[in-house]
Amino acid sequence: MKAMILAAGRGERMGNLTQNCPKPLLKVKGRCLIDWHLIKLCEAGFKDVVINVAYLSKEIIEFVGDGSKWGLNISISEEEQALETAGGIRQAIKYLGDKPFAAINADIFSDYNYKNLKNRSLQNKRMGHLVLVNNPEHNPKGDFGIMDDGILTMNSERSLTFSGIAIYDPKFFSELTEGNKIKLAPILETAINKKFIQGELFEGLWSDVGTPERLKMINLDE
Repeated sequence: MKAMILAAGRGERMGNLTQNCPKPLLKVKGRCLIDWHLIKLCEAGFKDVVINVAYLSKEIIEFVGDGSKWGLNISISEEEQALETAGGIRQAIKYLGDKPFAAINADIFSDYNYKNLKNRSLQNKRMGHLVLVNNPEHNPKGDFGIMDDGILTMNSERSLTFSGIAIYDPKFFSELTEGNKIKLAPILETAINKKFIQGELFEGLWSDVGTPERLKMINLDE
Protein backbone atom coordinates (compact mmCIF):
# COMPACT_ATOMS: atom_id res chain seq x y z
CA MET A 1 0.00 0.00 0.00
CA LYS A 2 1.21 3.51 -0.84
CA ALA A 3 0.57 6.53 1.37
CA MET A 4 -0.12 10.18 0.63
CA ILE A 5 0.61 13.06 2.99
CA LEU A 6 -1.52 16.13 2.30
CA ALA A 7 0.85 19.06 2.76
CA ALA A 8 -0.23 21.75 0.29
CA GLY A 9 -2.27 24.04 2.56
CA ARG A 10 -1.42 27.61 3.52
CA GLY A 11 -2.19 27.28 7.25
CA GLU A 12 -3.60 30.81 7.46
CA ARG A 13 -4.99 30.35 10.98
CA MET A 14 -1.43 29.87 12.23
CA GLY A 15 -0.77 33.58 11.57
CA ASN A 16 2.90 34.61 11.63
CA LEU A 17 4.05 31.07 12.37
CA THR A 18 3.46 30.06 8.74
CA GLN A 19 4.54 33.30 7.11
CA ASN A 20 7.96 31.88 6.26
CA CYS A 21 7.49 28.26 7.32
CA PRO A 22 5.02 25.83 5.74
CA LYS A 23 2.68 24.25 8.31
CA PRO A 24 4.06 20.69 7.88
CA LEU A 25 7.48 21.96 9.04
CA LEU A 26 6.19 23.46 12.30
CA LYS A 27 7.71 21.67 15.27
CA VAL A 28 5.77 19.49 17.68
CA LYS A 29 7.76 17.99 20.56
CA GLY A 30 11.06 18.78 18.85
CA ARG A 31 10.26 17.41 15.39
CA CYS A 32 8.55 18.80 12.30
CA LEU A 33 4.97 17.56 11.92
CA ILE A 34 5.76 15.87 8.63
CA ASP A 35 8.80 14.19 10.19
CA TRP A 36 6.53 12.39 12.70
CA HIS A 37 4.35 11.07 9.85
CA LEU A 38 7.32 9.84 7.82
CA ILE A 39 8.85 8.06 10.83
CA LYS A 40 5.53 6.35 11.60
CA LEU A 41 4.96 5.34 7.97
CA CYS A 42 8.42 3.77 7.82
CA GLU A 43 7.86 1.94 11.13
CA ALA A 44 4.54 0.63 9.79
CA GLY A 45 6.25 -0.89 6.76
CA PHE A 46 5.25 1.62 4.08
CA LYS A 47 7.79 2.17 1.31
CA ASP A 48 6.26 4.59 -1.23
CA VAL A 49 4.94 7.97 -0.09
CA VAL A 50 3.47 10.79 -2.18
CA ILE A 51 3.45 14.33 -0.76
CA ASN A 52 1.47 17.14 -2.38
CA VAL A 53 2.87 20.64 -2.01
CA ALA A 54 1.88 24.18 -2.99
CA TYR A 55 2.56 26.85 -0.35
CA LEU A 56 6.32 27.29 0.33
CA SER A 57 6.77 24.02 -1.51
CA LYS A 58 10.55 24.44 -1.91
CA GLU A 59 11.09 24.21 1.86
CA ILE A 60 9.11 20.97 2.13
CA ILE A 61 10.82 19.43 -0.91
CA GLU A 62 14.25 20.31 0.52
CA PHE A 63 13.34 18.85 3.92
CA VAL A 64 12.03 15.49 2.69
CA GLY A 65 14.43 14.98 -0.23
CA ASP A 66 13.97 11.58 -1.84
CA GLY A 67 12.85 10.05 1.47
CA SER A 68 15.98 7.94 1.92
CA LYS A 69 16.71 9.26 5.43
CA TRP A 70 13.46 7.58 6.52
CA GLY A 71 13.98 4.50 4.34
CA LEU A 72 11.15 5.68 2.07
CA ASN A 73 10.71 6.51 -1.63
CA ILE A 74 9.09 9.94 -1.78
CA SER A 75 7.35 11.38 -4.86
CA ILE A 76 6.25 15.02 -4.92
CA SER A 77 2.95 16.13 -6.47
CA GLU A 78 3.34 19.87 -7.06
CA GLU A 79 0.34 22.19 -7.29
CA GLU A 80 0.63 25.76 -8.60
CA GLN A 81 -2.03 26.71 -6.09
CA ALA A 82 -3.49 24.44 -3.42
CA LEU A 83 -6.24 22.31 -4.97
CA GLU A 84 -8.04 21.42 -1.69
CA THR A 85 -8.03 17.82 -0.45
CA ALA A 86 -9.97 16.03 -3.21
CA GLY A 87 -8.34 18.10 -5.95
CA GLY A 88 -4.90 17.41 -4.52
CA ILE A 89 -5.54 13.68 -4.33
CA ARG A 90 -6.91 13.63 -7.89
CA GLN A 91 -3.75 15.39 -9.12
CA ALA A 92 -1.57 12.81 -7.32
CA ILE A 93 -3.40 9.67 -8.54
CA LYS A 94 -0.75 9.16 -11.24
CA TYR A 95 1.77 8.53 -8.45
CA LEU A 96 -0.59 6.48 -6.27
CA GLY A 97 -1.58 3.82 -8.78
CA ASP A 98 -4.80 1.80 -8.95
CA LYS A 99 -4.84 0.16 -5.49
CA PRO A 100 -6.27 1.59 -2.24
CA PHE A 101 -3.87 4.01 -0.54
CA ALA A 102 -3.56 5.69 2.85
CA ALA A 103 -4.07 9.47 3.05
CA ILE A 104 -2.95 11.54 6.03
CA ASN A 105 -3.26 15.25 6.73
CA ALA A 106 0.19 16.69 7.44
CA ASP A 107 -1.17 19.05 10.09
CA ILE A 108 -2.32 16.46 12.61
CA PHE A 109 -0.40 14.84 15.47
CA SER A 110 -1.43 11.48 16.89
CA ASP A 111 -0.25 8.14 18.22
CA TYR A 112 -2.48 6.24 15.78
CA ASN A 113 -0.54 3.22 14.47
CA TYR A 114 -0.27 3.41 10.67
CA LYS A 115 0.13 -0.39 10.58
CA ASN A 116 -3.65 -0.45 11.07
CA LEU A 117 -3.99 1.20 7.65
CA LYS A 118 -1.60 -1.20 5.95
CA ASN A 119 -3.48 -4.19 7.35
CA ARG A 120 -6.94 -2.85 6.43
CA SER A 121 -8.87 -3.75 3.29
CA LEU A 122 -11.94 -2.18 1.73
CA GLN A 123 -14.82 -4.66 1.59
CA ASN A 124 -18.01 -4.85 -0.50
CA LYS A 125 -17.22 -2.09 -3.01
CA ARG A 126 -16.43 0.42 -0.26
CA MET A 127 -14.63 3.51 -1.56
CA GLY A 128 -13.00 4.57 1.70
CA HIS A 129 -12.21 3.92 5.35
CA LEU A 130 -12.06 6.91 7.71
CA VAL A 131 -10.49 7.05 11.15
CA LEU A 132 -12.79 9.06 13.44
CA VAL A 133 -12.03 10.53 16.86
CA ASN A 134 -14.10 11.90 19.72
CA ASN A 135 -15.08 15.51 19.09
CA PRO A 136 -12.50 18.12 20.11
CA GLU A 137 -13.58 21.50 21.52
CA HIS A 138 -13.23 23.17 18.11
CA ASN A 139 -15.62 20.69 16.41
CA PRO A 140 -18.29 19.88 19.04
CA LYS A 141 -20.95 18.74 16.55
CA GLY A 142 -18.66 16.23 14.83
CA ASP A 143 -18.78 15.13 11.19
CA PHE A 144 -20.07 11.57 10.75
CA GLY A 145 -21.52 8.72 12.78
CA ILE A 146 -20.61 5.01 12.70
CA MET A 147 -23.29 2.36 12.49
CA ASP A 148 -22.95 -1.04 14.18
CA ASP A 149 -21.66 -2.63 10.96
CA GLY A 150 -18.88 -0.02 10.64
CA ILE A 151 -20.57 1.91 7.82
CA LEU A 152 -20.54 5.69 8.22
CA THR A 153 -23.74 7.72 8.32
CA MET A 154 -24.68 11.41 8.11
CA ASN A 155 -27.66 10.77 10.43
CA SER A 156 -26.43 9.77 13.84
CA GLU A 157 -27.32 10.74 17.38
CA ARG A 158 -23.60 10.66 18.11
CA SER A 159 -21.41 12.22 15.43
CA LEU A 160 -17.63 11.90 15.60
CA THR A 161 -14.83 13.97 14.05
CA PHE A 162 -12.86 12.89 10.97
CA SER A 163 -9.22 12.63 12.05
CA GLY A 164 -7.62 13.36 8.68
CA ILE A 165 -6.41 9.72 8.48
CA ALA A 166 -8.04 7.51 5.84
CA ILE A 167 -7.78 4.87 3.14
CA TYR A 168 -9.30 5.56 -0.28
CA ASP A 169 -9.85 3.57 -3.43
CA PRO A 170 -8.42 5.67 -6.30
CA LYS A 171 -11.66 5.03 -8.24
CA PHE A 172 -13.33 7.35 -5.70
CA PHE A 173 -11.53 10.28 -7.37
CA SER A 174 -11.41 9.05 -10.98
CA GLU A 175 -14.38 11.09 -12.23
CA LEU A 176 -13.01 14.37 -10.87
CA THR A 177 -11.28 16.75 -13.29
CA GLU A 178 -7.53 16.90 -12.76
CA GLY A 179 -6.20 20.36 -11.89
CA ASN A 180 -9.46 21.64 -10.37
CA LYS A 181 -9.81 22.92 -6.81
CA ILE A 182 -12.18 20.39 -5.18
CA LYS A 183 -13.16 20.03 -1.53
CA LEU A 184 -13.41 16.54 -0.04
CA ALA A 185 -16.39 17.06 2.31
CA PRO A 186 -19.23 17.17 -0.28
CA ILE A 187 -17.85 14.12 -2.13
CA LEU A 188 -17.57 12.20 1.13
CA GLU A 189 -21.10 13.16 2.12
CA THR A 190 -22.51 11.82 -1.16
CA ALA A 191 -20.57 8.56 -0.79
CA ILE A 192 -21.61 8.16 2.86
CA ASN A 193 -25.26 8.58 1.90
CA LYS A 194 -24.75 5.71 -0.58
CA LYS A 195 -23.14 3.59 2.20
CA PHE A 196 -19.82 3.50 0.34
CA ILE A 197 -17.63 4.58 3.28
CA GLN A 198 -16.64 2.55 6.34
CA GLY A 199 -14.82 3.72 9.46
CA GLU A 200 -13.43 3.15 12.93
CA LEU A 201 -13.21 5.09 16.19
CA PHE A 202 -9.73 5.89 17.51
CA GLU A 203 -9.57 7.01 21.13
CA GLY A 204 -5.84 7.62 21.57
CA LEU A 205 -3.81 10.84 21.35
CA TRP A 206 -4.88 13.06 18.44
CA SER A 207 -4.73 16.77 17.72
CA ASP A 208 -5.52 18.91 14.71
CA VAL A 209 -2.68 21.44 14.92
CA GLY A 210 -4.80 24.19 13.38
CA THR A 211 -4.05 27.25 15.52
CA PRO A 212 -1.08 28.63 17.49
CA GLU A 213 -3.00 27.85 20.69
CA ARG A 214 -3.40 24.18 19.80
CA LEU A 215 0.26 23.94 18.81
CA LYS A 216 1.26 25.43 22.14
CA MET A 217 -1.05 23.11 24.07
CA ILE A 218 0.30 19.94 22.49
CA ASN A 219 3.90 21.08 23.03
CA LEU A 220 3.15 21.74 26.71
CA ASP A 221 1.44 18.36 27.12
CA GLU A 222 4.46 16.20 27.92
